[in-house]
Amino acid sequence: MERKIEDLEKSMKRSNDKQLKIEHECCLRVKASLQEGKDVRLGDWKAADIEILNSFQLLTAKPVVYLVNMNEKDYQRKKNKFLPKIHAWVQEHGGEPIIPFSCVLERNLADMPPDEAAKYCEENKVQSGLPKIIKTGFAAINLIYFFTAGPDEVKCWQIRRQTKAPQAAGAIHTDFERGFICAEVMKFEDLKELGTESAVKRASCQKGSGSKAAGKYKQEGKTYVVQDGDIIFFKFNVSGGGKK
Repeated sequence: MERKIEDLEKSMKRSNDKQLKIEHECCLRVKASLQEGKDVRLGDWKAADIEILNSFQLLTAKPVVYLVNMNEKDYQRKKNKFLPKIHAWVQEHGGEPIIPFSCVLERNLADMPPDEAAKYCEENKVQSGLPKIIKTGFAAINLIYFFTAGPDEVKCWQIRRQTKAPQAAGAIHTDFERGFICAEVMKFEDLKELGTESAVKRASCQKGSGSKAAGKYKQEGKTYVVQDGDIIFFKFNVSGGGKK
């Protein structure tokens, strides 16, 4: 960081570019935080600062999730003499998520056939910690899932939270974003509850006016912000083609 500050100061002597001054001030704040022993991610940063910070790839600017490895017995009974101390320390240093889990249990479950693993978890009243680790990790780095489905495959896509429908379509193919018309959306939980896409559509029509937007199956435009777990059918049109 000191080298970066020196380079910026040299550049500022040769140029009146306001952006150099903004970067310089940001770097000075980063240096001060590091000298005080504070993680950069815990600072009060403006949007312009965050864009600069991201370019530095600073270790202490990255999101954190604490994984606490326990023996299988402690994990099953959800007790460990070190957990209260770990929890207290984390609360004093940012308050990030803490996930207890057992490497031994995860290894044993991974070595079992799926039906045997499910039976073991049921009999011992224990669950794998991996789903929570994955979900919490995704949330920490501001990612969500959405799904697309066709006759041959169902696919999961990863996007940033607050991504709008056209940009989500662009994660599949740039043509989808360029020629975006609309997105037909239903929730994974609705599909799980009702069983089929047709059932979701019927339930949608039974609510209120009968339009897709009135119920569980909705037609959304360019301003729609994709939600975690959305199942989406994109319609688009590019020159020389039709709706897809």
